[in-house]
Amino acid sequence: MNKASLLAALTRTIAVCALPVAYVRAPGHARFLACQWALGLRFPAEDLAGLTRPALHAFTTARTEAFWRDHQLIGLTSGHRDAAEQHRIFSEAVRSTGSTAAARVRALPPEESAHVHGVAMDVRPTEGAEWLEANGWQYRLFRIYDNEWWHFEYRTDVPRRLPHPGWHRSDRGSMAGTL
Repeated sequence: MNKASLLAALTRTIAVCALPVAYVRAPGHARFLACQWALGLRFPAEDLAGLTRPALHAFTTARTEAFWRDHQLIGLTSGHRDAAEQHRIFSEAVRSTGSTAAARVRALPPEESAHVHGVAMDVRPTEGAEWLEANGWQYRLFRIYDNEWWHFEYRTDVPRRLPHPGWHRSDRGSMAGTL
């Protein structure tokens, strides 16, 4: 058994053991609560703060279903970013690629980033992203870019998949319905 499989099994064991306590705290939502506790231990650095209420609900509900139904763990690598952080990421991409156009294949400036709006989630591991790509539509979570297997966004309408973040921003659709 490799390290990832061992950690996944340990996380599931913790969730099952936490069920009685979760039931006492939230009788109608024990599986949800036990899952969030266990995944919080498995992915201690994840920060769900700043996601919009609908995006947070969609993400936590989807990963609870993945966890209990398919034994799949989904962790958040990056969610909401403030404009300054997104600017730093975009500026670094410009420096490393040598141009704004090349940088836009990897990152977007703050005014265009769904992370700044609190509706974007970068997830892990790869298997979790695969589960979300196959099932996320049920929760209004969609993989948006061909070149980013980890990036999902909460959308009220089914978006068109784009090759990369900077591809024809006018074709992307409005994020107004997601805020």
